[in-house]
Parts: sequence; C-alpha cells; structure tokens
Amino acid sequence: MAALKYAGLDDTDSEDELPPGWEERTTKDGWVYYANHDELKTQWDHPKTGKRRKVAGDLPYGWEQETDEHGQVFFVDHINKRTTYLDPRLAFTVEDTPEKPSVRQKYDGNSTAMEILQGRDLTGRVILVTGANTGIGFETAKSFALHGAYVILACRNKIPAANAVSTILEEWPKAKVEAMTLDLASLRSVQEFAQAFKSKNLPLHVLICNAAVIGQTWHLTEDGLESTFQICHLGHFYLVHLLQDVLRRSAPARVIMVSSESHRFTDLVDTNYKIDLNLLSPPKREYWSMLAYNRSKLCNILFSNELNRRLSQYGVTSNALHPGNMMYTSLHRSWWVLTFLFTLARPFTKSMGAASVRSYFK
Repeated sequence: MAALKYAGLDDTDSEDELPPGWEERTTKDGWVYYANHDELKTQWDHPKTGKRRKVAGDLPYGWEQETDEHGQVFFVDHINKRTTYLDPRLAFTVEDTPEKPSVRQKYDGNSTAMEILQGRDLTGRVILVTGANTGIGFETAKSFALHGAYVILACRNKIPAANAVSTILEEWPKAKVEAMTLDLASLRSVQEFAQAFKSKNLPLHVLICNAAVIGQTWHLTEDGLESTFQICHLGHFYLVHLLQDVLRRSAPARVIMVSSESHRFTDLVDTNYKIDLNLLSPPKREYWSMLAYNRSKLCNILFSNELNRRLSQYGVTSNALHPGNMMYTSLHRSWWVLTFLFTLARPFTKSMGAASVRSYFK
C-alpha cells in the first residue's frame, strides 16, 4: 500500500477498483485499456494489478456499438434511449493470461437484471412469476422473456397483466410470454390457477413467488384469514404445494421466495424457537400492518428452507432472497405513508429485478 501511495495511486477498497483519475475503456475488438485523465495518457495494463483484460461475450440485448468522429468507441442502449462510452460488458472481463482465463463478474447496486442475464440463452425454460405486472416482478419477467424463456405472468388483475404482456411484446415481438389470473387472497383462485397451468402440459423450471402487499388495513379474505399473511405467504405456500409435482418432473427446477430483511423485526418466534400460530391471523384490535408484513416475510424464509430440505433430493432447490434495501417498487401503493417515504428515497434506491434474476443462478 505504501508503494501505491508513493507512486501517486490512492488506496481503494478493492484490488480491481481504479484509482482516482483513471477510467476503464474498450477498443472495437473488445480489449480493455485504461485512461489516466490527470496525466493524459493511456495504457493496456491495469494501473494497480498490472493485468490485461478483454471483455467477454456479445453486447447485451438492445445495445449497439458505434464510433464517434474522433474514432472513440461508444455504446447505444436502444431500450433506455441513452448512449455511453462505458462498455456494458465490463462486468464480464477475461484476464489475458496464458494459464487459466477467468471471467470476472462485477455487480453492484446499479446492476440490472438484463446485465446479469447477458449471454444467457434461456430458450426452452418455463418460468412463472407471481405479481409480475409491475415492480420487481415485471422487470424479472421481462428480463427472462427477452432472453428466450417462456414466461407466465401470474397476476390478480387481468387488464394490468395484459398491459404488461403488451409492453414486453412491443420490446421484442418474438418473446414467449402470457398472463394468467391468480388471486393469492383466494385459495380457490390458487387452486384454479394450478389446474389451468397443469392443463397446458408444460414443465416448470423456475417458480418465483414475488407478489406481496404492505400497509393494508385489517380485513379477512374469503377464506377467513388476515389478508397480508395470506397474500404474502399462505397463497404462495399453497401454490407451491399444488405445483410441486410439476417442479419435480421438470428437475432441475427452482423455487425463489422474495422475502425481506423485515423478517428480522417480528415477534413470531419465541425464545424456545416456537411459532405462535395465533399471531399469523390476529383480530383487528391486535393488528399492525407492518408487523403483519414482517411475520409473513419470516414465514417465507422458513418455508423456503424447509422446501429445499424436502425437495432438493429430487432436483428442486429453493432460495429466499432480500431484493435490496430501499428498493423502489409499487409495493407502497396500499399506504400513503409508505408512498411518501418511497418518494423521498427514490433518488437513492436500487434498480429492480436484479436480485430475483441473480438468485436464479445461485
């Protein structure tokens, strides 16, 4: 470290992180070089590690490489209507070594689902995403569909679901995507959905249990259960139960439960690690919406762990994930307080969809 400081290279958090004043660029044929803006020079070797690298794979879907009037390579993102001189493939670089080239994948809070899926061909995979007409669910479903998967959007409302399908097809008319009606607040609807899905005689390679609500006022579903608990957990629990035979026949397959760090803030489990089931559907006088949400998220994780224990021997694995702190989604729509807080936090929030997609590859 002392040598770096003596050479004018400030210490950074990572070996791969560039010192201040340096920029990573690529040539037309994909070789990475480094520009020093302070000294107005470029070099092939990384200023800290001394290694040479080349980007791996094709450009992500919707990207195109161009050259400006000065011969500088830049990149056009046709999906988001923007240009940049930063090669989007820099998250995937191969070290130029004669021994074993290794692909280095670098993700952060700004990584998108499309970037994580770069170079993946999901043709032939069938993926089911609940609550996929908006927010994290929509970004996840769209990203999988744009990489060749057959994606089913399982949503409560038909019109928003149809609009979501249309949006994906406008981006890529060849996408294999459809919407099916699923109301997690009704066990009858869950059963009907499972029957309708099975009638298609499709495999099921990935089931992403994403749908959730927060901030709802107390009310019981048609099944006599508190709505937050049923929508966030019990409906998904029943859905997985009804489709587990399809998952086993489709192995290797995966179930992904979108949970939350909120699971840590609950009184559901006592000091003896016993669960008070009465707390899962409390009477109105004992109801607090945030606590009900937290309890359901803990149940998501407990269920995912037990599901993995039971089904992994059949080639079906289960993971629970926290989508990220301050993730901006439409989850807040049920409570004006959360809407206000999410609006204030919007400039600092992470991109959507990446967490669910990354969990698919773990």
